[in-house]
Amino acid sequence: MTKPIWIKHAAQLATLASDVKGPRSKEAMSELGLIDDGSLWIEQGVIQAVGTTKELEKRYAERLHEAEVVDAANHLITPGLVDPHTHVVYGGSREREFEMRLEGATYMDIMNAGGGIHATTRMTREATEAELIEQTTRRLDSFFTHGVTTVEGKSGYGMNLETELKQLRVMKKLQEQHMIDLVPTFMGAHAVPPEYKGREDEFVDHLINDMLPVVAEEKLAEFNDVFCEKGVFTPEQSERILEAGKRYGLIPKIHADEIESYGGAELAAKIGSISAEHLLKASEAGIKEMAKSGTIACLLPATALYLREEAAAGRKMIDEGVAVAISTDCNPGSSPTTSMPLVMNLACISMRLTPAEALTAATYNAACAINRQEKVGSLEVGKQADIVLWNVKNYQELQYLFGVNHVKSVWKKGVKVV
Repeated sequence: MTKPIWIKHAAQLATLASDVKGPRSKEAMSELGLIDDGSLWIEQGVIQAVGTTKELEKRYAERLHEAEVVDAANHLITPGLVDPHTHVVYGGSREREFEMRLEGATYMDIMNAGGGIHATTRMTREATEAELIEQTTRRLDSFFTHGVTTVEGKSGYGMNLETELKQLRVMKKLQEQHMIDLVPTFMGAHAVPPEYKGREDEFVDHLINDMLPVVAEEKLAEFNDVFCEKGVFTPEQSERILEAGKRYGLIPKIHADEIESYGGAELAAKIGSISAEHLLKASEAGIKEMAKSGTIACLLPATALYLREEAAAGRKMIDEGVAVAISTDCNPGSSPTTSMPLVMNLACISMRLTPAEALTAATYNAACAINRQEKVGSLEVGKQADIVLWNVKNYQELQYLFGVNHVKSVWKKGVKVV
């Protein structure tokens, strides 16, 4: 039997505990459940007690000698960060495109030169399962070093049945092999493959009739995502795909209004999507509809920065009552990063979230966006001991010291991984 872990004397313990159940919006996004001189008692990977160091000293007085002691003096403790939107499983790399973009190439220039999403699709189709596992493991290890303990992963770099299943099976194997929690999303509707150009509705039929049934039968995904954007999938096509997924028990997500306002936010609210992603160009009406429906806005400030686009209106969304989560959007073309600390910084700088809101968006609300809030996202009795010890004294300093990884230690289910 493993020894209990007693973490004590944290300068600040941000538990993210709150009386608000479900995704947090407006003022609730600033409720961090702060405890000065904070302490945690962990057994068998589960949090058993949370309070001040004095409280836990008194409660466990007769067992303190049993515990592995971690002195967190002068440090901040938070829940493990949750990344609710990544494309972490893919083959190859696209660093040349970064250089091309800086030289003035447009998205379409890169596509016409054989790059873009179709380049990654080609490399992912060619990669073996073993190669994808090896590459993805490196990325998941990097997430740990940045304080991320739960990651959502999408397929979508196959756009044919064989490769979509290969990506999802890789995620399933990694969920068994890797300490990180990896939450699978089917995104066969990431783009229309070149072989279906001009026959987009046929591809939608193929996805609904041939792909979704196999994904569901093999229980390879929990969510179903679609890129609703002009030139990709129309709102009508997107609705067909997401409603079909719901019939197989897959929870809808939607890439919406990234390049132009296209009714994606409105569609997310209409179909009851758990989250809508990107939303750089979401309309005022769409934002209001999301607030009413409870759809979480999953915002990706690193992607906007990388593409030199104006970030989503995070401040406006929160003020309108939308629950906001944030994510790296880790992918090879528009956000090749695993740094959630950077994303929190950018959420404050480019979207005007407060430091408290950014932390909520990267923990509890992010967990809600992937239906994991009962296990992770806050430090409460009965939850997984997913914990980060930071080389800062408080949550304000975490956001203030820009572009630096302040992670000192990370525990996943009570096991120290960093």
